[in-house]
Amino acid sequence: MSKKPNDVKKPEASNAEAEVKTEKISDSELPETEETVIDEEMDPIDALNKEVEELNKQLAASRNDLLRAYADTDNTRKRLIKEADTAKKYRFQSAALELLPVLDNMNMALVAQPESDEAATFVKGFEMIRTQLENVLQNEGVKEIEALNQPFDANLMQALMTEKKEGVEPGIVIEVLQKGYKLKDRMLRPALVKVSE
Repeated sequence: MSKKPNDVKKPEASNAEAEVKTEKISDSELPETEETVIDEEMDPIDALNKEVEELNKQLAASRNDLLRAYADTDNTRKRLIKEADTAKKYRFQSAALELLPVLDNMNMALVAQPESDEAATFVKGFEMIRTQLENVLQNEGVKEIEALNQPFDANLMQALMTEKKEGVEPGIVIEVLQKGYKLKDRMLRPALVKVSE
C-alpha cells in the first residue's frame, strides 16, 4: 500500500499549547503615564485649551516665585549695605570710648600752672600731645558737646547738681564737670553738668 501525502500523521499539540488563555486587564492595572489622557467624550481642542490654561497657571506661579526671590535678594543686599555702612561709620566708637578718659586726664593735668621753666616746657609738650589727640578724635568724627551757658538738654547732658545763681535763668548749664562727646550723630558720652535753678 502506498502512502498518500494526506495520510501523514501530524503530531498532536499538547494540551498546554492548545489552550490559549486570554486575560482581560482592567484600566486600574495599566501603568500610569505622564501624558495627559484626553477624555474620549471631550473635544480635543477643549482638552488642549485646558492644558494651556494649566500651563499658564504654572507659569504665573513660577513668575511670582521668581519676583519674590528677586525682592528677597534685593532686600538682603540693601540690608547688608546698610549694616556695612553703619559698621564703617561707627567703627571708631570703642576706640574713642577708650581714649576719652585719657583726654580727660590730660585736661585735668594741664589745669595746674607750672612753677618752673622746666615744668613749663613739659606742660607745653603735653599741650601739643593733647592737641594731637583731639585732632585724631575730630578726624574720626568725635565732637565735643557744647554745654556751658547752654540750655540743659537731657538728650546730651546729665545734670549732677543744681545751684541758684543770680542773673542766670533757670535750666542753664553753669558748669561742665565732665565734657560730653558725640561720634558723628551718635552719643558717645553725655556731658556731666551743673544746672542753674
